[in-house]
Amino acid sequence: GGNYATALEGALKLKEVAYIHASGYPSGELKHGPIALITPETPTVVIAPQDAVYEKNVASAEEVKARGGKLIAVVTAGDTIMRELADHVIEIPAVHEALAPILATIPLQLLAYHVGVIKGCDVDKPRNLAKSVTVE
Repeated sequence: GGNYATALEGALKLKEVAYIHASGYPSGELKHGPIALITPETPTVVIAPQDAVYEKNVASAEEVKARGGKLIAVVTAGDTIMRELADHVIEIPAVHEALAPILATIPLQLLAYHVGVIKGCDVDKPRNLAKSVTVE
């Protein structure tokens, strides 16, 4: 759904500021390769606001948990189904489906920031990155 781009942004931020490899993909693609990477040591972040693909996201979360994976979920406030499944839950307010990706991006950026800080990375000056306006 609309949060595929959000997943890509969250993965990009983890790479840029925490130097952790991450991939964003639609939850419907879980069984086309990424499922092989699920381990208790590798957390999976699911963006699952209550939208048109919510049930598919829940099914993917169940697949992750069935394989012993740790799950961090960004969900609509008050979501009890994902709260039961996930190891960690980050709530965003209930908004129109078109606005949810904007709100879901914020906790992912903060997650990357805090992971980078914990790892001792200089999150204000990521290595090997330059502003696109200064580089041709």
